Amino acid sequence: MPKALCLISLVASILILVLFLADAAMGLLGMQDIAPLRSASLLMDITFVVIGAIMVWLSWSTYREQR
Repeated sequence: MPKALCLISLVASILILVLFLADAAMGLLGMQDIAPLRSASLLMDITFVVIGAIMVWLSWSTYREQR
């Protein structure tokens, strides 16, 4: 069960990372119309990208300890 929880948190954090990274990239490239969150706030995007990356690292390192 702990492995499954680690993998679920890994997938969720990768989704958060990709979503906010895509929103920031599209906002900076001038494609606000098709950005996932309409590029509401660059500061919010950067914050969630950093948090998502930290969550990916924590989930992955915890998963590796479970082996």
